[in-house]
Amino acid sequence: MNQTNRCQLFMLFLLSMLAIPVGAQKLSVTDVNHPDTTVQSLSYVNGRAPLRQQCFIKLPVGSIQPEGWVKRYLQLQANGLTGHLGEISAWLEKDNNAWLTSGGDHGWEEVPYWLKGYSSLAYILGDEQMIAETKVWLEGVFRSQRDNGFFGPANFDHGKPELWAQMIMLETLITYYEYSSDERVINLMTNYFKWELQLPEDQFLKSYWENSRGGDNLYTVLWLYNRTGESFLLDLAHKIHRNTANWCQASTLPNWHNVNIAECFREPATYWMLTSDKSHLKASYNDHHLIRRTFGQVPGGMFGSDENCRMGYIDPRQGVETCGMVEQMASDEIMARFTGDAFWAENCEDVAFNTFPAATTADFKALRYFTSPNMVQSDSENHSPGIQNPGPFLSMNPFSSRCCQHNHAQGWPYYAENLVYATPDNGVGVLLYAACSAKVKVADQREIVLTEETNYPFDDRISFSFKMKGKADFPFYLRVPSWSQGLELTVNGRPVVVEEMHGQYLRLQREWRNGDKVTVRFPMTLKTRRWQVNKNSVSVDYGPLTLSLKINERYVLRDSKETAIGDSHWQKTADSSLWPTSEIYADSPWNYALVLDSQTGLPADIQLIKKPWPADNFPFTLDSVPLEFKAVGARIPSWTMDEHKLCDILPDEDFLSEPSEAVTLVPMGAARLRISSFPVIEE
Repeated sequence: MNQTNRCQLFMLFLLSMLAIPVGAQKLSVTDVNHPDTTVQSLSYVNGRAPLRQQCFIKLPVGSIQPEGWVKRYLQLQANGLTGHLGEISAWLEKDNNAWLTSGGDHGWEEVPYWLKGYSSLAYILGDEQMIAETKVWLEGVFRSQRDNGFFGPANFDHGKPELWAQMIMLETLITYYEYSSDERVINLMTNYFKWELQLPEDQFLKSYWENSRGGDNLYTVLWLYNRTGESFLLDLAHKIHRNTANWCQASTLPNWHNVNIAECFREPATYWMLTSDKSHLKASYNDHHLIRRTFGQVPGGMFGSDENCRMGYIDPRQGVETCGMVEQMASDEIMARFTGDAFWAENCEDVAFNTFPAATTADFKALRYFTSPNMVQSDSENHSPGIQNPGPFLSMNPFSSRCCQHNHAQGWPYYAENLVYATPDNGVGVLLYAACSAKVKVADQREIVLTEETNYPFDDRISFSFKMKGKADFPFYLRVPSWSQGLELTVNGRPVVVEEMHGQYLRLQREWRNGDKVTVRFPMTLKTRRWQVNKNSVSVDYGPLTLSLKINERYVLRDSKETAIGDSHWQKTADSSLWPTSEIYADSPWNYALVLDSQTGLPADIQLIKKPWPADNFPFTLDSVPLEFKAVGARIPSWTMDEHKLCDILPDEDFLSEPSEAVTLVPMGAARLRISSFPVIEE
């Protein structure tokens, strides 16, 4: 052994000695696939027998206070479309609204869609005016319950009660209960579920939306069972599964509507929490992967369906509804809690970082119905049949459409609520990384405050500090991203040696004390993904971020009432000049192939340029994004807009290109116009 090797071994020995006693406390570092679910949390409701334990337990709303860019997003929502939709949307007018007045003339999904996200936003921000507005609607819900247990608007489909809107409102009531502990929620849900149980099966969950989305009903029934233990709820759970669309098929889906798929694929996994039948869990995984094998050969965590998937329409120019994005994120969060599988957290980040930010304007005052991985014009024209839907579905319009206009509200508040979890073994788990502080009860029911500081995903370093009275021995779980090339860990400033990872989480167990600090770094590297079914195109990833061509964006403001889709309705007093439509046009060339280095498979001569963190904490615009990459591309003259005024489908691989030139890539979440699946030239 030479002198160099002896020195290296000696240094490793010293590091390993430092890694064991951190301060005066011994630290146990292991890697695991999920927390221990054989024990029961002392502080939080989890699985009551016969239900399974969740691997991660959601904290009550308000326990987590986001900071950094997530907090900024919530502030933009409150000051923008989410916070002011009650002044704009005709569906939220209070006069004669069936959610407030018995026998009112309008009332379906729009109110609970909006209120679900709006109420969470209000509780997280502690906004008293928004909380008071939430209370107005919830008091109407409580007043609406009949003697037989039914509540809310009475909607019928061919003479049978249609219950989809009630499913959404039940989720809103759950959040309110977390915030308030108001027992009226438990009483309303109990009486309503008794009504559902007595409803004849030939009248139960038979219309299209409720039949597809019965899993949402099932989720709330199991939530209530975990709190009351009433056995009739298990009978109702089985009844709901029997009458919900079959999401357990091996090679097809009940329907191909993008929101249904993003929302409903989790129904079998929800039922698995009751049955423990692995075939139910497997079905949810199969649904997720099945849709992506054909329609999801694109970056951004979603799939190209427009509103409904169509065979032959699989190019990355096909989009997905904003509704689909937020429902996929919510499903990923639920699946991560159920299973402990870090895969779901990574998919949630993929959607949250790369797809969802581009669905709204930077000021959060307008959104568009469809957003695509390759999208080079966002206007108010009819692009059918290039996209499925005839009408102005691509511009940023605050009045369009009645579903996404209201359902968008849940995306970022729910994300903030899932930043930190309790674990069944009385510890703490972090799966989604973002700056925040969280109050969590750990071993001996001691409350701690965990503070996380980071600019992730634009930086790879994350720091945690513990604030508590006294000391507490508990496990601390950190998700290790699958894309990370190794990791660096320090506890109280001292390096900790981590052996090769085989599990999905680092488990740090010790007697923690006030002021303890953990810092982890997940090095981000460049990788490429090939989309073979889409002309062998390539996407470039940097850690959890996918990169897009930087296209100069030219905004044109239009009258939102004149450019809204057909089913949009607004209040008579809504001033469209305060809420304009934004059309976005490309002001620089977009039809580039990316030049790859044939040896490395990476973009040729790619260079990372780090820019200052934005002063307003909002990194999702071309001007403010703190990362850019210089690369090499070549224009393809034959790749143009098609007859439907869409970016044409990807060119065949034998395309002719112009001489190579420098191009700039940016994280695709910051780009409202983007090319993120590239034709390729290998040099």
